[in-house]
Amino acid sequence: MSKIADAFKNGKAFIPYLACGDPDLETTAALVKEMVRQGADLVELGIPFSDPTAEGPVIQQASLRALTGGVTTDKIFAMVRDLRKDAALKEVPMVFMTYANVVFSYGTEKFLAACQDLGMDGLILPDVPWEERGDFAPACEAHGVDLIPLVAPTSADRIARIAADARGFVYVVSSLGVTGVRKEITTDVGAMVRTIRGATSLPCAVGFGISTPDQARAMSRDPAGDPRGGADGVIVGSAIVKLIGQHGRDSVKPVGEYVRSMKDALRG
Repeated sequence: MSKIADAFKNGKAFIPYLACGDPDLETTAALVKEMVRQGADLVELGIPFSDPTAEGPVIQQASLRALTGGVTTDKIFAMVRDLRKDAALKEVPMVFMTYANVVFSYGTEKFLAACQDLGMDGLILPDVPWEERGDFAPACEAHGVDLIPLVAPTSADRIARIAADARGFVYVVSSLGVTGVRKEITTDVGAMVRTIRGATSLPCAVGFGISTPDQARAMSRDPAGDPRGGADGVIVGSAIVKLIGQHGRDSVKPVGEYVRSMKDALRG
């Protein structure tokens, strides 16, 4: 059974993303441990792909560095297996984010069986429209892995339909375009969240563009004061990956400090 619900039990969840293997898998493992120590509630592990269509330049470059360094899906699985041996990480919810081709080329059943063996809780495939989830959903369900949907500002009347069939949590894309730090988020995220809440009791977390504590705090609250409009969690990728790109193998401390600042903002 998925542990994703546990991430949202103690207030607003902070969900950091890492591109596995950037700068190397040893550093990725150290970063996971530090992020959890500093308050991360769920960890999103990116399996690099050569054509990450949903990603902006920061994560694209991180994926390229990881692939150039020799990272593979099997090596990432081995890293997760070692992480799960750590008592502090055994029950921490974790999900993979990758692309359809990665899963297909590995073998869908084989990939999901490995996820189950590793205790992975969910899978995010940003290049798979929810209407085409049939290629993956049966294997995910068979192996107890939640296939997590994304809803975007352009999803419009599809938002409620997607949310009603969701598993794990609903990933709310805050802005149009690819991932990346944004100075301002103008989308009416509160309206999207209220639509989701009308269709499912699952939590929803907002990602794409969030980088500062103020943005995280704002995304977790409805500016109109409606308690149904604030997201249950915040996902941050590019800001963390950018820090890793700047500090390389010395990134554990600055990333840990960043995670702490974001989690504190959500607690506030």
